[in-house]
Amino acid sequence: MATLKLASHELVRRRPDESFPTMEALREHCRRERQQSEDRWLVPRSLQPVAQAGELFFSAANDRAFLPSDWSFSQICRLCGVDKETVNRLTPDTAAAVFRETLPASNKPVQLLTTEANLRSIHGTVYTRLWNAELLECVADVAHDFTPPQPGCNGGSGLYCGEQDMFCFLIDPQGWIDIEGDAFAPGFFVWNSEVGRRSVGISTFWFQKVCANHIVWDATDVVEFSRKHTGKVQDGLAEIRQHIEALVKRRDERRDAFATTIRKAMSESLGDTADAALQALTKQAIPRATVTRAINELGAAGKPFTLWNLVEALTRYHTSVRYAGDRAERDQLVGKLLALVA
Repeated sequence: MATLKLASHELVRRRPDESFPTMEALREHCRRERQQSEDRWLVPRSLQPVAQAGELFFSAANDRAFLPSDWSFSQICRLCGVDKETVNRLTPDTAAAVFRETLPASNKPVQLLTTEANLRSIHGTVYTRLWNAELLECVADVAHDFTPPQPGCNGGSGLYCGEQDMFCFLIDPQGWIDIEGDAFAPGFFVWNSEVGRRSVGISTFWFQKVCANHIVWDATDVVEFSRKHTGKVQDGLAEIRQHIEALVKRRDERRDAFATTIRKAMSESLGDTADAALQALTKQAIPRATVTRAINELGAAGKPFTLWNLVEALTRYHTSVRYAGDRAERDQLVGKLLALVA
């Protein structure tokens, strides 16, 4: 089994204003960002640097000037072949002169993503954008029962979106199933970047525990898919949908099987008398004193000696066992009783 730390890394690196309390709040933010953003195509020489009020702006083909984000500024530096750290030490006027001298003279257009005042990113012709809002609509359409985990140790929610990328950590807290005798719940990570900071992708898994650092412990069946932002990036949405649907299908199949087991256990009699029930249970390596107490409890309440009633009675008794190790060992024995009708 694996220990997954991706969500923990996100928890640590995100600022408070990048964390969202609910999926709906994150979706609304991403929808608003999409509505406010605009693609512009121009040749590199049309992207003119302008020093204004102690800041370095870039005007797009004599349009209004845009203030670059840290990410888009890095992209412009790479486009011009200049060192970002060096340019950051220059005055805005000197930096503007450097960019005017180094902007490529190519007629091959570049793609700018802008808002009203900011330059979010700059890309070449091979880049194809996938909006965060599109990805979240896909997730919401198929992952109905999934929610963020408990808040992290610093208050992070597992739902993040910043100027460079978006990340979601979702689990189904009601989706516990049995896999080879251990309890697991389904979950997944999904991520994207509208500005080319990272691929679009998903990682699905089954887990046993999520700690306050959002480390996922004892994960199994980990499946990951990612796609670059090229011409077929939209096809990635169908792939991500299929991965979530496969996770949900397995959860439902296991849940239905467990429900069938419970129904059988409710009707499966271990005998018409206390002696018959006692004989049946002592064969399962459960301490005789424990079994006797459970059977007497059912007899006093006038309840039939069904497998389910006995499992419930034994489980209640085990909560009074002093040591956690002993409780866990006995609970495992009781849990195996359900396998008699599985």
